[in-house]
Amino acid sequence: MAPYDPQCSDPNVTASGFGDGTGLPQHVAIIMDGNGRWATQHKKPRVLGHRAGVEALRRTVRAAGERGIPYLTVFGFSTENWQRPRQEVTDLMGLLREFVHADVKKLAAEGVKVRIIGSRQGLEPDILALLDEAEARTAEGTHLNLNVAFNYGARDEIISAVQSIVELSSSGKTTIITEADVNAALMTRGLPDVDLLIRTSGEQRLSNFLLWQCAYAELVFQDTLWPDYGAEALDAALAEYARRDRRFGARKDSQNEPTSPARLEA
Repeated sequence: MAPYDPQCSDPNVTASGFGDGTGLPQHVAIIMDGNGRWATQHKKPRVLGHRAGVEALRRTVRAAGERGIPYLTVFGFSTENWQRPRQEVTDLMGLLREFVHADVKKLAAEGVKVRIIGSRQGLEPDILALLDEAEARTAEGTHLNLNVAFNYGARDEIISAVQSIVELSSSGKTTIITEADVNAALMTRGLPDVDLLIRTSGEQRLSNFLLWQCAYAELVFQDTLWPDYGAEALDAALAEYARRDRRFGARKDSQNEPTSPARLEA
């Protein structure tokens, strides 16, 4: 795994990796929650909470890159978010436009590759053009893969994947579908599974985000509201990840070879 940045603020992590030697998660996903509550606490309009959230995203992307995390996926806008008040949706689309215009050039210079996951159906032409621009201008990035879930919902993603697999079958008969088949049909194809899922603001739910990809992810829920997020909060989540014992359904102390159900029945 990638070495940890020596400027890490958490004492449980060293320059050579985590204290227990497990290294960094390869893929971190974040549900960026709490913009509205932050605005309420600071007696500001809700749009300013979202604007502060964009600043938090900039800090977190920078911190992830500095710490050598190869894949970062953030939940930018869900398919359910269209149900929010019209003005709030308009404000969010405006912030997206600002972010692309202001940040894509810098991200490209820093070696960040942007990938948008989510449905493109029903989006305004100028928004579609912005998403395409963000991907095209950062396509050569090799330092950090930044995946932005926009107009995304995990159930819709899985349904679309199943539909595409069915369409590929020309025989019409039942076929054996493997995990690899599903992975290849998902919007995240080519990306590793999520190792660490972070949700901010104290909420403890997945909210239809990367349900397939988070099958074995470590879940870390933090009370920090998203606009206050940055390197220190990320370090705390990484340190918590380091303390987890990831077994993927097996026993860490088991010395026996894996046993299949068929062998148990024999």
